[in-house]
Amino acid sequence: MHIDIITLFPDMFTEIFAQSILHRAQTKGLFSVEVHNLRDYSTNKNRRVDDYPYGGGAGMVIQIEPVDNCIKHLSSIRKYDEIIYTAPDGQPLTQSLCNELSLKENICILCGHYKGIDERIREHLITREISIGDYVLSGGELAAAVIADSVVRLLPGVLNDETSALTDSFQQELVSPPVYTRPADYNGWKVPEILLNGNDKLIDAWRFEQALERTRQRRPELMDEK
Repeated sequence: MHIDIITLFPDMFTEIFAQSILHRAQTKGLFSVEVHNLRDYSTNKNRRVDDYPYGGGAGMVIQIEPVDNCIKHLSSIRKYDEIIYTAPDGQPLTQSLCNELSLKENICILCGHYKGIDERIREHLITREISIGDYVLSGGELAAAVIADSVVRLLPGVLNDETSALTDSFQQELVSPPVYTRPADYNGWKVPEILLNGNDKLIDAWRFEQALERTRQRRPELMDEK
């Protein structure tokens, strides 16, 4: 998988993609990423990419020309399965959406900033809009990083134990059951006995029941959707 990210602040991604699973995926050749500075595609002598909104109002708006220039250039290099815009009013990022995106080969993510982007970008250049939650960030960079991380970790070979991703929260529209590790008894706080008996069938059944109960308690709306 390859991901291109278009942003006004490329340095924000330097450490994110140099650490942990995202770095491991690149080292294994399973994932590649390029971060592109939108200002490089501005025709303004000061590399400006924003302007005042038509009709007045607070804030600045990212112009269509530099975005169009950038996407045209990148699209001449590779064919995109999705060109994503990170937007508060976009499609909610869910595990099922991450699963879907993990099957793609080439993805481009445009990070919003300021008051937003010219609506014509959304109408004519973007194929999917994604929100990571019902709140507003200063820019789309953090959202782009979340999307990349949640998708790349699903690629075959990225995780040391590929079955791990299959038991993550929300994979079955359930949150994960509780997990424990050594010691089995710490200050009198004990690990459930069933996890120590070595019976995989009973353990799996216990984990499923725990996941159901935890979902009912913490995310009951997921149960309503089933």
